Amino acid sequence: MIFHPSILALLGSSWLATAVLLASAVFAMRLLASWDRASGSERQIRLERATILVSTAVGLVLALEAASLILFVFNADRMSALFVGAMCAVGTLNASVYGFATLYAKIAVFFASALWLVLDRVDGEGRDFPLIRLKYAALLAVAPIVALEAGLETAYFLDLKADTITSCCGKLFEDGPQSSGAGGELAALEPRPALWLLFGGAAVVVLGGLVAGRSRVFQIAQGVFGGAMFVVGLAAIVSVVSLYVYEQPHHHCPFCLLKREYDHFGFALYLPLFLGAAAALASGMLGVVPRRASLAVAQPAIAARLARLSALGFALFALACLWVIWRSNLLLFG
Repeated sequence: MIFHPSILALLGSSWLATAVLLASAVFAMRLLASWDRASGSERQIRLERATILVSTAVGLVLALEAASLILFVFNADRMSALFVGAMCAVGTLNASVYGFATLYAKIAVFFASALWLVLDRVDGEGRDFPLIRLKYAALLAVAPIVALEAGLETAYFLDLKADTITSCCGKLFEDGPQSSGAGGELAALEPRPALWLLFGGAAVVVLGGLVAGRSRVFQIAQGVFGGAMFVVGLAAIVSVVSLYVYEQPHHHCPFCLLKREYDHFGFALYLPLFLGAAAALASGMLGVVPRRASLAVAQPAIAARLARLSALGFALFALACLWVIWRSNLLLFG
């Protein structure tokens, strides 16, 4: 099973990213110890030249790692046919103790990659490498997360056995009194308050994204509310939105939404939700980062654009939810 093409692609991208980031971490420690922009020494010149190459390599592998989240979930759904009891990606992830741990690690890598790429983009706008120390200090924090994700992913795929009997999504996202675990608790949320939180929260972050360019306080607030809205959005998908997609009052699985029989509608929900959350967190991060003189114009402008992008992402997510509720034949409320 380890030699499946998609598995090899996932492992290859993860270990390539790990190798690049570990090598870059060594460079980062050297840069943090020796960087002196005012110096014209040969060492400083070599550092300035090398940082362009290192930043480009790190940016490429982090973008690849962020995109691999989609391939990982899609592959887990396709592999469900190989395991007894599996009906979607949940069964594949449950086939090993490392399955969901790997998924959570990949989500963490997605957001860490997005934030680092934004830092790198903003740093490139300054003529004097204004955020270079912060950027490479952050790289030292991102590298262990990527290495952990690669290790978990490798352990997960090595642990998969074709004769494994696994559990389906109905067991994990059961909404009855016997429900247990985070999936069961989300499925048991009342639909009406979940919808109020969903659309009320979406309205707040969309409005916040449109006005966040006015001050750093608004940008920080957008980051906080955007992160909270990401959690609310996932909870709403499990507790109520999925019911309208399946047109069944007890099918809460957030992974079956990605299947062909439901027109891969999950992508219309998850892509804008993840995009909106990442942009909101990045805008909030730039609101916290001190502004150097060379970034007096570029940094707030990029933060404002990210806030508007987050508003767009959450607006598209809310519209997708509204659309599926409007077209569904399921009636949850009298």
